[in-house]
Amino acid sequence: MVVQGNMAAGGPQAKPSRERRGLSCQPAAANAGGGRTAPLAPPRRSAYYKAALLGRESLPLPTVFILNGPNLNLLGVREPAVYGRGTLADIEARCQARAQTLGLEIVFHQTNHEGQLVDWIQQARETADGIVLNAGALTHTSVAILDALSTAGLPVIEVHLSNIFRRERFRHHSYVSLAASGVICGLGAHGYELALEALANLIVNRSGEGGQ
Repeated sequence: MVVQGNMAAGGPQAKPSRERRGLSCQPAAANAGGGRTAPLAPPRRSAYYKAALLGRESLPLPTVFILNGPNLNLLGVREPAVYGRGTLADIEARCQARAQTLGLEIVFHQTNHEGQLVDWIQQARETADGIVLNAGALTHTSVAILDALSTAGLPVIEVHLSNIFRRERFRHHSYVSLAASGVICGLGAHGYELALEALANLIVNRSGEGGQ
């Protein structure tokens, strides 16, 4: 799935999101012995996925990690003609509202550091059902993020506020796309909401296939 469009303005100012339960995201411990690390265990099935396989009527809400990379903390002041005037807090509020209507729980993060994104993707492998990722400039450079996404084994929707294919040529290549289920770009903040809709469908379909 690839959705493209021209960049739209950030839209009306959204109300700040209500406080949510946080997640502790600590980097994985290094191999103290200096030797070879143990083989990586397969992804742990989320509570939602396991409950769906067991056919339980009362399912916990699926969890989606929404991860944002470098410079996205500057939305609203950084090149508003390209990225819009809405802030990252506005996007988070819109995602919270859309997730509620879709029956999703979200964990929303932003970092300027590649290793922190890798840590969060690894955590999502253990605790989440899907990932929305706007890796910013790391989209075009990070093999480490690609490897983390490939290992996570989760549905991933790649999001970009601007249409990267109408910009500089170096932005046309995406390592994230090699592991993503779909790409949404050029639709501004609305792209995040569309990504949540797509993930909601992917999560339900994935659970249904597992139960057959």
